[in-house]
Amino acid sequence: MTPVSTRLVRLLNMVPYFQANPRITYAEAAADLGVSVNQLRDDLNQLWMCGLPGYGPGDLIDFEFSGDTIEVTFTAGIDRPLRLTSPEATGVLVALRALLDVPGMVDPEAARSAIAKIESATGKAGHGMEGGAVDEPAPAESEAAAAVRTAVRTDRALAIDYYSASHDALSSRVVDPIRVVLVADHSYLEAWCRTAEGVRLFRLDRIVDARVLDEPSVPPPPAVQAGPDTSLFDPDTADPSLPTATLIVERSAAWMFDYYPLRVVREFPDGSCEATMTYASDQWMARFVLGFGSAVRVREPEQLADRVRQAAVAALDAYRVGTSQNE
Repeated sequence: MTPVSTRLVRLLNMVPYFQANPRITYAEAAADLGVSVNQLRDDLNQLWMCGLPGYGPGDLIDFEFSGDTIEVTFTAGIDRPLRLTSPEATGVLVALRALLDVPGMVDPEAARSAIAKIESATGKAGHGMEGGAVDEPAPAESEAAAAVRTAVRTDRALAIDYYSASHDALSSRVVDPIRVVLVADHSYLEAWCRTAEGVRLFRLDRIVDARVLDEPSVPPPPAVQAGPDTSLFDPDTADPSLPTATLIVERSAAWMFDYYPLRVVREFPDGSCEATMTYASDQWMARFVLGFGSAVRVREPEQLADRVRQAAVAALDAYRVGTSQNE
């Protein structure tokens, strides 16, 4: 996947570039812009949908393709590299800084370089932001996240070691990457899993190891065209066949909302709250709740509450037996 900052800068400058280089070939333009011919075609298709208000014929950026050459026939006013207004620059800077904290979404070095260039051009370095970006080192990126980005960008298959929180187990599998998506403040690799023979979402911070393979990524075309399915993470659109638990979460466990897909239903004066969470396995959900001790309680469904109680009683009995044997 092309880093957001890199593609944005390239798209903003492509129309002036083609205007200055009429009848340039795809291969020459791709080499100058540092992208593949396929990426260049994708960029041109993107630009073809941009233009002036009205967004009809005569309003959109237009090109003429003759043989293997490209020429701009309508620039929509983008006759020179664009300059961001102060609010626009601030918005881009905030977005880039936020993406830096999400594994796998952008190349940290490229994003940091883009931030420095924007700040330098707009005079924002060290002003109005949390310090200047020029002297800040790029955040460390895990080898696994870097491998995922490389595999997505180069369309290569990927071997991963993945920790599944629902099964509390580490598994190894080969996947065909499709894209990296952002869901609820976490980045996920969407890929065709050859083991499961289906599309799966792998949270990047749970990919323990990743190795780019010397073979192409070949996900089935329907899987690529369908787009990412993130309904499980949205309580309003989650699969209705999956059960939903209603939990009482004490204030001391409020940090869990940063890591798990819960929705607050109501808050109480003491700082606790009632929240709902969709889940797929009763066994996993009971273990999940037990891990928080008395800080999280199940209100419903009743069968899940019973399961949690039974597991807690069994654990206490086992503890008592172990203690008596050691005395």
